[in-house]
Amino acid sequence: MTESEDIRYPLGRFTAPASSDPAVRAEQISILRLLPSTLQTAVSGLNRAQLDTPYRDGGWTVRQLVHHIADSHANAYVRTKLALTEDSPTIKTYDEAAWARLADSALPIDGSLAMIAALHERWVALLESLSDADFQRGYNHPENGRQNLATVLALYAWHSRHHTAHIANLRSRQNW
Repeated sequence: MTESEDIRYPLGRFTAPASSDPAVRAEQISILRLLPSTLQTAVSGLNRAQLDTPYRDGGWTVRQLVHHIADSHANAYVRTKLALTEDSPTIKTYDEAAWARLADSALPIDGSLAMIAALHERWVALLESLSDADFQRGYNHPENGRQNLATVLALYAWHSRHHTAHIANLRSRQNW
């Protein structure tokens, strides 16, 4: 991996796990449970200029990353509920980069941190209630095909760690 790829993908690119047994899912759910506090720690003490610093050349700012996590995880939560209440629905995609350029991505991060905390409280409770069969339910993603909830859980556990690593690594490189 090049240095640029290391900065962009500090954990490597997502790969779906070969299996999803209950112990693996419990660890992934734990990552989602801890994300609000992990993310809060990652951004703690950052000033406005630091929040408006891109984590890499051409990348999103820390502020945009926090708002993106709120947007992305809200979509994932709704998609999870759709998969549980409909028969393999086709979900709507969205342009993440365009969302990151909207005016609300320039707001203070406190609202998104609170949103992530409340959302994850509900999402984790829902995920913990699911049976093995429920994790095989899924949806059709127009670009990525069918995704079952076990894979979606793995993806968002990775996504949580991925963006938190962007912030932590930026802080380390900048000696913040």
